[in-house]
Amino acid sequence: MTNETAAIAPDTKDWTWVLDRPCPDCGFDAAAVDRGSFGAVIRDNAGFWATALADPLAGRRPAPDVWSPTEYACHVRDVHRVFAGRVQQMLTEDDPRFANWDQDEAAVAQRYDEQRAADVVPDLAGAAEAVATVYDGVPDDAWERPGRRSNGSVFTVETLGQYHLHDLVHHRWDVRWIMAP
Repeated sequence: MTNETAAIAPDTKDWTWVLDRPCPDCGFDAAAVDRGSFGAVIRDNAGFWATALADPLAGRRPAPDVWSPTEYACHVRDVHRVFAGRVQQMLTEDDPRFANWDQDEAAVAQRYDEQRAADVVPDLAGAAEAVATVYDGVPDDAWERPGRRSNGSVFTVETLGQYHLHDLVHHRWDVRWIMAP
C-alpha cells in the first residue's frame, strides 16, 4: 500500500468484446445476465462499495500507478451517471449518438485521488439507485432501442446495460484485495 500517486495510464482498450465472450479477468458473462436483474445487480454492487470504502485502506493505492478503492468508486459513481443519461437518451430519442466521455479526463478533473471515501459512498449509492431505477423502468418493447457511442459502437438498451454491468463487476474485481481476510 502506498500514499504515493503517479499518473494512471489511460485505458485505451475497446471493451465492447465483453458483450460477445466472458471476461477472462473478472469472469463477467454478459450472456448470463437477465436484463430484468440489472437494477438488482447495480444495487448489490453499490452495497459492496459501501463496505469496501469503510476499510481504512480504501484511500490507499496498492501501487503508485493503480487507483485506490476510493478512486475506483469515484469512477463507478460517474459510470452510473453517464449510463443513466445514455439509457434515458435511448428511451427518448431515435438512435442517439452519445457525447464522448473521457473517463481518464474525468478522474483528473474531479481529483479522484483527493476524494474521501466517506463522501463518495452516498454519492455512489445515489447514482446507483438512480440508474437502477432507470433500468427497472425500461418497457419490454424498448430493450432493443439503439444508441451509438462517439466512436460508432452500436448498443441496444440491453447491451448497454450489459456493458455497464461489466464495468461494475470488473472494478469490484480490481479492488478484491481490500476485502481479503
